[in-house]
Amino acid sequence: MFARFAELAAARAGHTAIRAFFTPRAGTWEARFADDQPAYARAVGRMGLRPGQTAADVGCGTGRALPALREAVGAGGAVFGVDLTAAMLRSAAHEHRDDTASLLLADACRLPFADGALDGLFTAGLLNHLPDPRSAVREWARVGSPGATLALFHPSGRAERAARHGRPLSPDDVLAADNLRPLLETSGWRTTCYEDAAEYFLTLAVREP
Repeated sequence: MFARFAELAAARAGHTAIRAFFTPRAGTWEARFADDQPAYARAVGRMGLRPGQTAADVGCGTGRALPALREAVGAGGAVFGVDLTAAMLRSAAHEHRDDTASLLLADACRLPFADGALDGLFTAGLLNHLPDPRSAVREWARVGSPGATLALFHPSGRAERAARHGRPLSPDDVLAADNLRPLLETSGWRTTCYEDAAEYFLTLAVREP
């Protein structure tokens, strides 16, 4: 019981920190990163989604991937944008992203979907913000159908982001290939692509049966 209480307390503290960081930034997020939209569309295009499928942007923020996800699955598919910060979802709605997707307030590690419900999961810059990446990746495997595609994306590469923050690349970075591949492949995913280019980061993985 005490272990469970400690787990819940840690999760709540993590939620508070994430919301404290993103809430004051939500109103200007879209304007700051508007130029990234084509990169999001290209990353979604690499997922191989088909009309009629179901996809989610986990940690969607202002929902920049949602229009591309909708285009990929068509009118007969389903698209969800999930975020922990209500202010980000309000900004997504302000950008009319709720016209193309259902917006859900939820934890990336406790998604409101049934087992095997999703054919595609897209995340952008999320894994580094999570206190327990392994739990998140396992949860994404739970909601992914056999053969589902997971896309881990960022519109800039790891080196560029490290330089922007005035720090060297860390071997402990969860997105480093030596860390990310084992994390995925012991959590129900098979890595099919790892690209850490100067102008973007993209890893694709397929849900194992």
